[in-house]
Amino acid sequence: MTRLPAGRSLLAVALGVSWQHRLLRHHVVPAAWRRQCFGAGSKAEDSSPVTPLLKHLMFKIKSTGPITVAEYMREVLTNPVKGYYMHHDMLGEKGDFVTSPEISQIFGELIGIWYVSEWMATGKPKTLQLVELGPGRGTLTDDILRVFNQLGSLLNKCDISIHLVEVSPKLSEIQALTLTGGKIQSELDVTSPVYMKGISKAGIPIFWYRELQDVPQGTSFYLAHEFFDALPIHKFQRTEQGWREVLIDINPKAPDQLCFVLAPSATPATEYFIQGKEARDHVEVCPDAGILIQRLACRIQEDGGAALIADYGHNGNKTDTFRSFRSHKLHDVLIAPGTADLTADVDFSYLQTMTQGRVATLGPLKQQEFLKNMGIDVRLQVLLQNSSDTAMHKHLLQSYDMLMNPKKMGDRFNFFALLPHQRLAHSDQKVNLQHTKSLSAPVAGFGELVWK
Repeated sequence: MTRLPAGRSLLAVALGVSWQHRLLRHHVVPAAWRRQCFGAGSKAEDSSPVTPLLKHLMFKIKSTGPITVAEYMREVLTNPVKGYYMHHDMLGEKGDFVTSPEISQIFGELIGIWYVSEWMATGKPKTLQLVELGPGRGTLTDDILRVFNQLGSLLNKCDISIHLVEVSPKLSEIQALTLTGGKIQSELDVTSPVYMKGISKAGIPIFWYRELQDVPQGTSFYLAHEFFDALPIHKFQRTEQGWREVLIDINPKAPDQLCFVLAPSATPATEYFIQGKEARDHVEVCPDAGILIQRLACRIQEDGGAALIADYGHNGNKTDTFRSFRSHKLHDVLIAPGTADLTADVDFSYLQTMTQGRVATLGPLKQQEFLKNMGIDVRLQVLLQNSSDTAMHKHLLQSYDMLMNPKKMGDRFNFFALLPHQRLAHSDQKVNLQHTKSLSAPVAGFGELVWK
């Protein structure tokens, strides 16, 4: 498959201005829900057809009033009947965006090495559960399993199992094909949290779940690559009357379209999620991310293991990042819902706060630095030396540039880790990146990994 020279984060910077820059010009709270609307997109898309999901959303708004951005995202992405993730293969050249594992095998191989490194650093426990949230096409897990297989002599006494948390029936089918060659078994017991299971090509058992809490307790190593960015967000705008939540309503000037409005008064979410010292004029908060990171922190605190999160995001300084992608181009977030991806940058400072000191955190660290610490340059040279194919050389170099170039993915994606406090020499409740030089055993990626 031809690899595409772009990711969602690169396109966001290169292709456009979001709706919020226009909304910031308005600070007057509308006296009625539909008195003032703020559009989200280009005129070129105004003639887009009314989708079944748009009809569903309009019926809901007419029945109960304007909805939050979080409710909109949840319906658009995971509605059981028409949700974008439920029936689309959105990855790759024919999809809407491309991710790092699809760009280069090196990415997944280095992630696999990270997990082996942490497994060794935690005393080589006899069991290793690799849990991936939102596995996409299964490409990343497949690359990791190849590393596990190559290091079989090291892992041969370890009971390894793969646990995939996936809500999309379409993507779970593709994952099964990638990882097992299609040899799967649907779970007939409706009371079982496992809805599908299979065996990898190397004989490792694989299980599919719809929620993290369904994954069995035990020494687990968690992976979330471009997962948190798709979780629903609430949006808030500072006005002269105080903070107001951004909602979505039917556009009175175009009854077959949606628009953004400001709530006429503070909502419960406004009171709960906006911090008193907030200096920004626009804030995005993802409660689902907070709940999920707490669950990960509790599991790691109780059972050991580690979690690695890779996503584009910020450390509490960005404002409006809500956007949409279709066919590798920016798309109006309110036009033809259900036909395009919705995403927002991850606030890593929020994730760190929500761990509540249960675990140590490292990062966020730019992808360029993380992969360099993991030895991407060494791995690239090995692959170049082992191939005499000119086309392969060109592909490897282009893929390397896409992953590492600061103007592409290198500075736009970040790595963030959760570790047990005892994993670090200094078990302060807040462990930041600057402390990595004093780790008892350097954490791969967050300190330079010495290849032997």
